[in-house]
Amino acid sequence: MTTPASGTAALPADEGIGPLLRAWRERRRVSQLELALRADSSARHISFIETGRSRPSEDMVLRLAEHLDVPVRERNALLLAAGYAPRYRETSLDDPALDTLREGIERLIQGYEPYPAFVVDATYHVVAANRGVLALLDGLPESLLVPPLNAMRLTLHPEGLAPRIRNLREWRGHLLAQMERQIALQRSEPLRTLYEEVAAYPVPDEETGAADEPAAPVPPFALPMRIEHDGRVLSFISSISTFNTPMDVTVAELAIETLLPADPATVKYLQSLLP
Repeated sequence: MTTPASGTAALPADEGIGPLLRAWRERRRVSQLELALRADSSARHISFIETGRSRPSEDMVLRLAEHLDVPVRERNALLLAAGYAPRYRETSLDDPALDTLREGIERLIQGYEPYPAFVVDATYHVVAANRGVLALLDGLPESLLVPPLNAMRLTLHPEGLAPRIRNLREWRGHLLAQMERQIALQRSEPLRTLYEEVAAYPVPDEETGAADEPAAPVPPFALPMRIEHDGRVLSFISSISTFNTPMDVTVAELAIETLLPADPATVKYLQSLLP
C-alpha cells in the first residue's frame, strides 16, 4: 500500500497561525525572504508571525495565502487561526444561489458528448455526468451505482471498472498519485479515508489485456486509460479543469474531468454509440 503524501510533512496539529503558515511556506519551498518580497513585507515580519511574536492583520493573512497558493478552504483555516472570521463561504451545491453554475456545468458536459465528461467534488463524489460516462458504467453492479457515486471507487473497485481497464497498474498509479498530492494540500479526513480504501483494493498480477492483442501506440503527450467496452478497447486521455479565482469553498473544490479520445477508433465508436 502506498503511503499518502510520501515525503511531505503533515500540516501541524497546532492551529496557531505561525505553525500553519510555516508549513505552507515549506510545502511551497519558499524562503521567508522570498515570501516577504512577494507579499510586500519583510523577512523579519514573516519570521515574527511564524514564531508567534507578531499577529498578522487579516489583509496580511490573505496576501500570504494568495502568494503561497493556499486552497480556499485552508485560507479560512488560516484566518481562524489568526483570530479572524472566515472570508470564504461554503454554499451547498443545491442552493438556488448556484443555479446558474449548475446549469452552466450541465450544458458544458452535455456539449462534450459523445465523449465522457463528469464533475466531482473534493472527495471525488460525482455531482454531474453526461451520457458518455453512463455508457462506460453500463453493466456495473447496483451496489456501486447507489448515490452518491464516487469516481475513484467506481474506477478502482474490483467489481467496478478496474477489470475492464487494460493498463490498470499504470492508471491506478496515476490516480493514487493524484490523491496523494491532494492529501498533501488538504487536511481532509474523508479524502484520506477514501485513499486508504481504494489503495487497498486488490490488483491483478498481470494486466487484463489478451496476450495476443497488439499493443496500442502510447500517445507521447499523456498516459492513456485503455478500457474495454462491449468487446472493444477504447483509449482516453484525461483532462481536469477547475474554476478560476473561486470565492466559495464548494466552487473551489469542483473539478470537471473530460476524457478525450486518444485514437481514431475510439472517436468513431463513441460517435456511433451516442449519435
